[in-house]
Amino acid sequence: MKLQTLSDSQNLNSEIRPWGRFREIFQDDTINIKILEVNPTSRLSLQSHKYRSEHWIVQHGTAKVQINDLIKTLDVNDTIFIPQGAKHRLENPSKNHTLVILEIQQGSSFDENDIIRYSDDYNRS
Repeated sequence: MKLQTLSDSQNLNSEIRPWGRFREIFQDDTINIKILEVNPTSRLSLQSHKYRSEHWIVQHGTAKVQINDLIKTLDVNDTIFIPQGAKHRLENPSKNHTLVILEIQQGSSFDENDIIRYSDDYNRS
């Protein structure tokens, strides 16, 4: 099955964040698929989710990933699994290029209330 990116007007949701933006490209009752675009030298909060796990696939750039105490660098086509409940963070260490990640969330809730933030560069609670 070939995954096609929907145009911005057809996306379920497209949101600007302090670290970049994300676009939802598919959602049903148990799966939510997003494309994350992380600005150079930006990172998402250190967070966990009670109701979902995530798979990240690097589409463009190099990602620095933290899962609990593990820190790993991923390149294009590398993938990593983030278990439900694990503390995790995604960072773009590049000073010049946007990091693009395909994120596949699996679980029973995909809304913002399922984000527990432990540390955040943008002072979000």
